[in-house]
Amino acid sequence: MKQQVLKALANPPRIFYVPYSLAVLNFVVQFIVFIAIYVSCLVFLGVEVPPLLFLISVMVVHMILAVYSRVDPQLGQILSARLQLFKRKIPRRLAA
Repeated sequence: MKQQVLKALANPPRIFYVPYSLAVLNFVVQFIVFIAIYVSCLVFLGVEVPPLLFLISVMVVHMILAVYSRVDPQLGQILSARLQLFKRKIPRRLAA
């Protein structure tokens, strides 16, 4: 029983080698950036930005996250804990 619990904690769920929370966060941030840049370029410049550029950036950032999460498999949990401390406005010196 202990081995199953430890294995579940040590190996968080992943999407293409990146922890699930980081992969979803990456996609959401990239999508919001794409919409903002696409709409602003279309409205202000009258130029359409090819969506392929943003697909390439999603893949590049995903590969970078895969490399970092291989070194530290708990990267997603560390970031979510930091975000919780930030939301609670806990001073930085206590959040170390």
